[in-house]
Formats: sequence, C-alpha cells, structure tokens
Amino acid sequence: MGCSSCGTSKGGKPTGCKSNGGCSTGGCNRMNVYDWLANLPFSDPESGCRIVEVSFNQGSRKEFFRNATPQALIRGDMVSVEGVSGFDVGEVSMTGELVRLQLKKKGVEERNPDFKKVLRKSSDKDLEIMQQNKSREKEALVRSRAIARKLKLDMKMSEVEIQADGRKATFFYIADDRVDFRELIKVYAGEFRLKVEMRQIGARQEAAKVGGVGSCGRELCCATWLTDFKSVNTTAARYQNLSINQSKLSGQCGRLKCCLNYELDTYLDALQNFPENADSLQVAKGTASLIKKDIFKNLMWYVLPDSNKQYPLTIERVRKIRQMNMQNVVPETLEPVEVTTAKPKEEVESGFVDLVGQISLKTLEKADRKKKHGQHKHQAQHGGGTGNRGGRDGKPAEGAGNRGGQPEGRRGRDGSGGGNRDQKRSGPPPGRTGPPPSQDKNTKG
Repeated sequence: MGCSSCGTSKGGKPTGCKSNGGCSTGGCNRMNVYDWLANLPFSDPESGCRIVEVSFNQGSRKEFFRNATPQALIRGDMVSVEGVSGFDVGEVSMTGELVRLQLKKKGVEERNPDFKKVLRKSSDKDLEIMQQNKSREKEALVRSRAIARKLKLDMKMSEVEIQADGRKATFFYIADDRVDFRELIKVYAGEFRLKVEMRQIGARQEAAKVGGVGSCGRELCCATWLTDFKSVNTTAARYQNLSINQSKLSGQCGRLKCCLNYELDTYLDALQNFPENADSLQVAKGTASLIKKDIFKNLMWYVLPDSNKQYPLTIERVRKIRQMNMQNVVPETLEPVEVTTAKPKEEVESGFVDLVGQISLKTLEKADRKKKHGQHKHQAQHGGGTGNRGGRDGKPAEGAGNRGGQPEGRRGRDGSGGGNRDQKRSGPPPGRTGPPPSQDKNTKG
C-alpha cells in the first residue's frame, strides 16, 4: 500500500515521497514482499531471527544484515549499516521469520559470520548526508558517459549509485564484449574523488533499474516483483501458437518477453492430449499438413496442397485417420467440423424499442404546430371571458367572441366599429327571451 501522504498535485504527479509511480505497485519501494507472518504470535520471542533485509536506492538493490543493536527493527525503519570503509543508509524491507524462509530459499546460512552489521537507526544527520550525496548521482551519470565516450569505449553507463557517506560509487554499465576500463577507473577516481567500482549488468537488469510500462499496460515485471531471469527462446512462442514477430515478442530490454514462460507449462500439459506424429495425413486429395493446434477447442487445423483453406479436425478424427494410414487405407475426405466464430445474438427485451430513425422531422413539426395552436386558443378563451362579467348563468355574451379578447374601444376608434357592434347585439339571441345581458346592465345603471 502506498504512503499516506501520496496525493495528486495540480500537475497530475503524486506528491509525498515523489516516487511518481512506484506507489501503485505496493508501497514507495520496488520489489516489495508482503510479510504474512508479521502478526502471528511466537512462543519464544528471544529465538526470533536477528537477520533483516535492507533495500537501497528504492529497492533496486537488497542485502541481508545482522541486527547487532538491542533495538527491535520493523519494516520501514531507516538504518545505517556497514559499508565500504564507511556506512550506508537503507530501509528495512523484511524482518522476522520471513527472512529465514528467504535465506533458506537462497541457500544462505543464518549463522554465517560474513553478514555485515546494522550499526544504528539512522539519525537526522545521516539522512542529511545521504540526501546530499544522492543528489550528485544524476550529474555523475552524465559526466561518466561523456568520459567513456571521450575514451572511445564500447560501453553504456546505465546507473550510478553513490554510498550514503560519499566514499564509494558503483557504476553500472552494459557492454556486448569485455571492456578494458583500467584507464577509465583512474579518470573516474580523479574526477569524482571517491572509490570507484565497475559492475557489468545485462539488458534485463537495466530495464529493471530504469522501469517503465509494458505492452500489457502494467509496470514491468522486472521492475516490480521479478528477481530471477530465466532464459526465453522462440520455442515457447511456437508452443503457444504465437507468430514469430520479433517486434511483438520483444520487451523494452530488446530481449524476448519474460511473460512467455508464464503460461508455457499450461500449454505443455494441454498438448499431451494431442496425438503425436500427426504432422501430415494422407487423404484422397493429397497430403494434409498440420499448421496449428487449438488447446482451448481441442482442434487440429490442416491445410491441403494447392489450397489455402484450413480444415479443423477433432482429436478423435485425427487419430482415426492416422490409424487408417498405418493400415495403408486412404480416406476420401478429412471430415472437418464446423467452427462458429460469430457471437450469438442477444434477445432484445420487449419493454424497450429502438425508435432511432423512425421519427421524421415532419411529424415533429406537425406536433409543434398543434401545440402552438392549442396555446393560442386557450389564451383567446381566457381573454374573452374576462370582458363579459354581465352574462347570466356564467355564460359569456354573444358579442364576447371578438378575437384576442380585445376591448370594444380598440376596434371602434373611428366610431364605425362601435356602431356595427351595437347593431349586431341589438336583437336577442335565438332561443332566448328578454333583452341581451349588455342591455340589462345598461338598464340597471
């Protein structure tokens, strides 16, 4: 788990330990190991393992040290350990019984007297000195590359690691052949004023130190958890029916990907069920040649001469044809099976219907016009009803049907509109006795 102070700044980079990516793989240190024995109680605490594992340079290098101090060390403590004519500062990465299991795995004796000792827990002064010397590493790497290029040495400087007290520097380099760097060491010692150690590494170790993201989208295995590098060849790709494409099978180190070995044992176990010596089968049309084996569907694919069509056969059919060929019997056809690669169509739920493309713009415009016409009609009815309060039984007068509910004065400004309106309203409406409502109102007034 990452450190608690690793947040995200405005620039998008994580803050806190400034690991810039290491926290996502489990802590702010590479090559982490989960101590699953940390919370288990032991009957005799005095018999606990006094050997601790200390990591340097954010996990790129790990070593075992003997805890000679009376203090109990826990994971994450910064300790000062014995170095080359001085001291070095590292972080405790593993303690307790899990260290014994690691020692047993690597074949190291716990009582070996050659173990270096833990001097003390690092003080503030030790950490300050370490930060000052670590800040010189980038400048030393650039300068060392320039010196090696000036001496015309066929080598590439990969990393420079300076000891915490600044008395020793280890230069990691890559070279195809042996390099005579005796003159180079003299120049480095005079340039950087410290003891120089040259260490040659391979392309996989360089990728582990540099780090990066693989084609799978995750951080490189060699930079996070992979410690031992096994040999990988193209035979592993052939067993897994992978095309021999150097660009796709190579990792960032330029070598074949280590992950080609991860599933190789599974493929080898599955291929045991396939018949042997079935690379070619004799049929009436000629000799069928094997091109690939599908362990997931238990099929073997063959191709006939003068044809590019591939024929999938079951394992039982291949064995049967093989037995017939051993008896000098040639079958007429291969009898391939049908392989369906199309996905079955999903049933559409009856409650949902896709109406995209079925609604035209004309239908929407017609509905919009109907909506606007209804709004105008509603406004006209409300406008005419407000000017006919004199009607009886809540019914509006006949003359209240003027458009838009406008008052009479607006329609008869010249005197003609009002007269015509009075003439229309002079007689009583059909089917009704008595004067109109407007005349009743004038009479009452």
